[in-house]
Amino acid sequence: MATATRTFTRALRTSARPAFTAAPRIAFRQSGRRFYSSEPAAKQGSSALLWVAGLAAVGGGGAWFYLNNNQTPATPKVFTPKFEDYQAVYNEIANRLDENSDYDDGSYGPVLVRLAWHASGTYDALTGTGGSNGATMRFAPESDHGANAGLKAARDFLEPVKGDSPWITYSDLWILAGVCSIQEMMGPEIPYRAGRQDKDVAGCTPDGRLPDAAQGQDHLRNIFGRMGFNDQEIVALCGAHALGRCHTDRSGYDGPWTFSPTVLTNDYYKLLLDEKWQWKKWNGPKQYEDKKTKSLMMLPADMAIIQDKKFKEYVKKYAADNDLFFKDFAAVVVKLFELGVPFKQDAEVMVFKPVNA
Repeated sequence: MATATRTFTRALRTSARPAFTAAPRIAFRQSGRRFYSSEPAAKQGSSALLWVAGLAAVGGGGAWFYLNNNQTPATPKVFTPKFEDYQAVYNEIANRLDENSDYDDGSYGPVLVRLAWHASGTYDALTGTGGSNGATMRFAPESDHGANAGLKAARDFLEPVKGDSPWITYSDLWILAGVCSIQEMMGPEIPYRAGRQDKDVAGCTPDGRLPDAAQGQDHLRNIFGRMGFNDQEIVALCGAHALGRCHTDRSGYDGPWTFSPTVLTNDYYKLLLDEKWQWKKWNGPKQYEDKKTKSLMMLPADMAIIQDKKFKEYVKKYAADNDLFFKDFAAVVVKLFELGVPFKQDAEVMVFKPVNA
């Protein structure tokens, strides 16, 4: 069934989706029931630049030093990235998202969103540690934490992009990739600010800061509360589960949450409320499957947001209104991606133009 779901999704992305790209995004969102909604079914950098190893960026998202090898003697220069430089990085990522049709459901988008999410979700408001400022998942032990299993694919995917634009920090690159993926998978616009700085292994966070899918509502409030999120924001962030799937060789769980795992919609909430869910009979960890097709899954933590009365209020709101979901999701994702980042006061807020969405 997983193979059938992948084939179905790829067919949508390669045949039906281009027909929508010519139409305004807002018209597509307001067109009512979507065609996929709730239905079963290395290019190198310039040789003229020799980057100076060990020189840190000057200021948040500011200037980078480089050497021009056409000059004798070599003279340090300063490169200050502008919006168009970040848009070019965005475009490179967007144009490669679907390059490997054999990867999951034909897109690297969901795993890049997960990378940005997990890099940010380690933040601890009390100590000011963790978060997207540092990209410490580059190092063990953080890269080996169980919650980060499978994210090497996302980090490796971005290495050629980093090679083409060595001026961007890994920290900014990972978040930019998440922003790009959300927008390219027909999600809302996500404003972006640069200025994150990479850290070394000493900045790695302890295991256990990310949500445990096997837990319930108290655990969700504890984990997200540590970062400063309220009930509404928790439920809005859960909507990211409209994207991607679980893997037995990573989390141990298996399957997608929705029938369109490479397109962001409010279907996650609709399916939670409208489908009948039962425990999956298998040898893996406890998870739910939809009774009708047995092709979708929900985790115990997913079911917790409809078992809790306060959480469920927001599930109902987002199930009924995709525009409201997009509005709240965009706001809370920006908050998540910026937790603990010491931006300069004049850091530019950038909104990137989608390439394929």
